[in-house]
Amino acid sequence: MKKFILLFLFLTIIKSEKILVPMDISQKDHLKAYGIIFWCLENNINVDWILNYKGGSFLIDYIPSIIEETKIRGVSIQTIKRNELNEIYNVIESQNMEIVLLEKAPKIAVYTPPNKQPWDDAVTLALSYAEINYETLWDEEVFNGELNKFDWLHLHHEDFTGQFGKFYRNFRNAPWYIEQKNKYEILARDLGFKSVSEQKKNVAVNIKNYIGNGGFLFAMCSATDSYDIALASGNLDIVDQLIDNTPTDNNINNLIDFNKTLAFENFEIITNPLIYEFSNIDYPPSDNPHSSSAEKDYFTLFEFSAKFDPVPTMLTQNHVDVIKGFMGQTTGFERSTIKKHVTILGEVENQNQIKYIHGNFGKGTFTFLGGHDPEDYQHYVGDPPTDLALHRNSPGYRLILNNILFPAAKKKPRKT
Repeated sequence: MKKFILLFLFLTIIKSEKILVPMDISQKDHLKAYGIIFWCLENNINVDWILNYKGGSFLIDYIPSIIEETKIRGVSIQTIKRNELNEIYNVIESQNMEIVLLEKAPKIAVYTPPNKQPWDDAVTLALSYAEINYETLWDEEVFNGELNKFDWLHLHHEDFTGQFGKFYRNFRNAPWYIEQKNKYEILARDLGFKSVSEQKKNVAVNIKNYIGNGGFLFAMCSATDSYDIALASGNLDIVDQLIDNTPTDNNINNLIDFNKTLAFENFEIITNPLIYEFSNIDYPPSDNPHSSSAEKDYFTLFEFSAKFDPVPTMLTQNHVDVIKGFMGQTTGFERSTIKKHVTILGEVENQNQIKYIHGNFGKGTFTFLGGHDPEDYQHYVGDPPTDLALHRNSPGYRLILNNILFPAAKKKPRKT
């Protein structure tokens, strides 16, 4: 009987304790910490995401297996007693903080070609390093309706206009470019389309329907502006004859339909295949980048009301407010081309460059982040992939991983 009472008291004490995963500068590995949270959700363990508390920390029931997992992955944690927990709740109630309940691990897909090059995508690097499970899909799966199996979709560094990344000027004779072009053209024909451009536009429409039905979309670099250009151009031929052997339509920029786009409007398409740029959405232009060096290039995250605007608050959780910039084929977004209903999450101060945006469409959402790799300022074709073990506390990569958890979130009723 005495042993039973002692065991009961021990279990009661454990149950009254919590595990805090701090996300401020005390965290040894911010990126692996997201993997721990995802692991909890996959194992049906609910997590409280405390917005704006110590960099957007996480609170979990005290379970020994979680302790062991954090040790294996090198993630910092703290044990929180009942009296300390009450103090945390009081701080949350009195300041710009809020608790969001994470209940279910979202099913994640990355839209990426089978022959993806190792330099291609920061998101797959982040997912792999954080040990977060994901699946890949490509055009065949999109047309087969497999998007509906997933809660969250990332668009690989992709060109939805069908111009093969506008690499014609510099890489048209490169073996990898020739191989990619041939494979894309064969796939388009096999799927019943007369051109890669026509096929990619249809992929874009399918993805838009996915969002409208409740999907969460995240995209970076050229998958942001080229996606909206594909939607806006409809049946117009916007691909130069050097690329697809057919001439472009006349008066393209007078015929594009901005009502079909998600995020951008009032932009002009650049059809010249010798100019490494899709449109004037990109700022600074890729063919004429700004002169500031990496040491001077930063963008600032906006601060939102955690209690009244939890969604943008989730997407901007970080241990710093100012983040070093990074370039890409689409580095940022020209302020004047962003639709009025879109929420700006991050910008370069005193410039027209918007770096990070979010918006709603139908029952779903989209989030666009400019730039290619948060820890490789000017990533070139052929460069090796970034080793995230050297960037465990990357604020830029944290923005990517905030988006991974976003679909699992539900605002939690406040303590009374």
